[in-house]
Amino acid sequence: MRRLILLRHAKSDWPDGTSDVDRPLAPRGREAAPKMAAYLAAEGLIPDRVLVSPARRTQETWDLVKPALGAVPDETVPQIYEAPVSRLLDVVRSIPDEAATALMIGHNPGFQDLARLLSKPGEARRALTKKYPTAAITVIDLAVDAWAKVEAGAGDVERFVTPKSLGHGEDE
Repeated sequence: MRRLILLRHAKSDWPDGTSDVDRPLAPRGREAAPKMAAYLAAEGLIPDRVLVSPARRTQETWDLVKPALGAVPDETVPQIYEAPVSRLLDVVRSIPDEAATALMIGHNPGFQDLARLLSKPGEARRALTKKYPTAAITVIDLAVDAWAKVEAGAGDVERFVTPKSLGHGEDE
């Protein structure tokens, strides 16, 4: 069994003259990220490996999440940025098998599409197909013994959590 945790970056800002890749977190994002990190830690959702988009907002999200999770190997994966679902699936399939649980930090619409692609129908899947707000977390349990074997529909959405569902403001 493998467990994939998808974390959409926290709420970002878009200052004038800033390219998409260089967008920083907004104040609300800097507030939400540590709260989502505390949730991951409290629930024992500690990854063996973290893969992060090179975008500034994802890197800043990881910087705010990292302290709650302890020393976890991480890497910046350029393929996550602006990725269609097919490329994200390739990233998942390339995760080393030593990692039973992996956390990916990235963007929409790719993360919502990936969660939908990997998961079987159910209540949590329905919720994430309606809206996938910033700082949302999806935990997908995959009934495979190797990441390379991950296929469409192979997973169960164990949970879908948003800042709002944890009482931290409104989802965007």
